[in-house]
Amino acid sequence: MLPIWGRMRRNGVSRVLGVHTTWTTVGDGEFFCPGCGGDRNFQRRTGRRRFTVLGMPVVPRGETGPVVQCAACEEQFGTDALDHPTTHRFSAMLRDAVHTVVLAVLAAGGSSSRQALESAVGTLRGAGFDDCSEEQLAALVEALMTDAGRLPEHCGAGAGLAIELHEALDPLAPHLAPAGRESILLQGARIALADGPYSASERDVLGTVGAALTMCTDEVNQLLVAAARTPS
Repeated sequence: MLPIWGRMRRNGVSRVLGVHTTWTTVGDGEFFCPGCGGDRNFQRRTGRRRFTVLGMPVVPRGETGPVVQCAACEEQFGTDALDHPTTHRFSAMLRDAVHTVVLAVLAAGGSSSRQALESAVGTLRGAGFDDCSEEQLAALVEALMTDAGRLPEHCGAGAGLAIELHEALDPLAPHLAPAGRESILLQGARIALADGPYSASERDVLGTVGAALTMCTDEVNQLLVAAARTPS
């Protein structure tokens, strides 16, 4: 013998009774759609549910949402989907992060050598800064080194520069695979090693970079030691 709900379904009662949700769009924008796997437009929507009889809403059942609905695939997601940066935004965050790390390492190295500047220019051009030149970098580093509020002498990364590193790297770190975090740290390490072994200030800056990328101290130290042993 079928359960009561089974008999109701067999008798078509399930088509008589139901719950209907009326959606209202309260915002829109662009996001990275987990369903499509790319940047798409979205609508932010809230809903009101009603118990229905013969398709007619009769009794309120409360609110639902908010949700994010993709304009392309029309699939709905929780609003935490908006925490993932779009592809364009992620690329910009990555570029800014590399730029900040490069400047921090150069500034920590004192009066930057030609070898370090050459390595830094190659890194930045690889990150998308096609017009970067050694002269531009040298001027930026000089400005950092003479700004006592950012980089006091003999104070490693300096409080101001450490804040800038965290501002650039903290939002990016959750969206990077472990290999991506290691790559950013090692780019800075190669610049520091371009003119010889790490200085104390360079190690301090690279340690700050690793911490901002949520890497433990042992992992950072192992990567920096391995980089120093690798022929350039």
